[in-house]
Formats: sequence, C-alpha cells, structure tokens
Amino acid sequence: MKLSHLTILLLLLLGAVFPSEKLFSQRILGAVSVGMNLTQVDGDDFFGFNKIGLNVGPMVILPFGKNKNWSVSMELLYSQKGSYHKGSSDSIISYTYKLVQDYAEIPVLVHFTDKKLISGGVGFCYGQLINYKETHNSFYDTLYQYQTGLANNEISVIADLQIRLWSKLWANLRYQYSMRSNRTVIVDNPYNYPRQPETRYQYNNVITVRLTWVFNQPKIEKRKKQESGN
Repeated sequence: MKLSHLTILLLLLLGAVFPSEKLFSQRILGAVSVGMNLTQVDGDDFFGFNKIGLNVGPMVILPFGKNKNWSVSMELLYSQKGSYHKGSSDSIISYTYKLVQDYAEIPVLVHFTDKKLISGGVGFCYGQLINYKETHNSFYDTLYQYQTGLANNEISVIADLQIRLWSKLWANLRYQYSMRSNRTVIVDNPYNYPRQPETRYQYNNVITVRLTWVFNQPKIEKRKKQESGN
C-alpha cells in the first residue's frame, strides 16, 4: 500500500470520527488514541523494552450483536518502534545502538465489551515503514552483517485490553508482535570459540500504553435503586 493510499484512508477515518449525520453517528463510533510504545527488536542481542516511541491516530468502531457487546475496530496509526542500547563505559566490550522505525499502521480488531466497562480484543495489523534511522559505533560492524534490509511492510498480531476510566475515556494496554521477520542478520562474534557465524531473524516486539477518547459513545446509564415496599 502506497503512502498516498494511507493518506486517503486517514481522511475517511477522520470523516467517521467526526460524523455529520445523526443516524450515521449512532451506528459507528469515532475515537482518537494517544500514547506510547515500549519496544525491542528480538534477534539483535539488546534485551529490554528500552525504546520509547509515539502511538497516535484515529479509530472507527462498529458495534454489533444483540446487546452491542461485540465490535470491530479499524485504526490508522503513526507508530514508532525500534531498539535502544546504551553502552557501558566500564565494559571491555562496549557498544551503543539505536534503531528508530516509523510506521503507518492499520490495525483491525474484534472486541468483546463487558458491562460497558472492560473490553478485550484480538486482531491483526498491517504496517508500512515510512522512515527509519539506525546509529551504532564501529564495534557493532565487526559483529553484525545484514543479509537483508529492513522490510518495507509488516504484518503483526495484536492482543488488546481496555478499561473505561471516565465517561468516554478509556485506558488501553496492547501487545503486538511481528508475524514474520523484518530483517536477517549474520552474527560473527570474534570472541566466541570455536568461531561460528549465526543467522538470526529480527522481529518487532511492542507493548503499547495509551488513552482513547470515544467521541459519540453513549453514556453508562445509572441503575435506579428499587424502592422497598412498605
């Protein structure tokens, strides 16, 4: 999918987020999410979700089912992923590394919402790499040799949990993992004996924490206390 196509989809999503027709707004919910990604790249030897990036974009939600407990959502996100390692000055083998990947993503999920307060969902996400920057020192080049460049697109799986905080505001915790390798790397560590190069495949591993505001979501109706009979 070209970036121009993603731009068109963004305009369509914004039209759904801010609907002009009353009937349309009753059927489809519009939302905007803002938060951050905590990411690492599996297969690069740098452990920990140390890279922090943005996760922001509009969403459309289509409830269905008898009690509207089920829904399908689609988003268009600007999502930053990558890896970060700060070299230690007191280490014999010390190297710094930072990978920043900017994605335009389209997640599609199915959700189940219980009592309009908590919601769980699963789904898939298509991501288009729009920019990246990689920085490291010279020692890194002696260990790693790229066999392939970073993939231009990504397919990943998503598990999602949302909790209603107040009115139309939801807290969202999301886990996302690449379904296929984004890059192949040959690791040739000269300090290993016997010396034997190893092939590794890299995957994006992402934890997302964010807030979501649903614009035209119905309010929770308060239950009236039943009057006791005399």
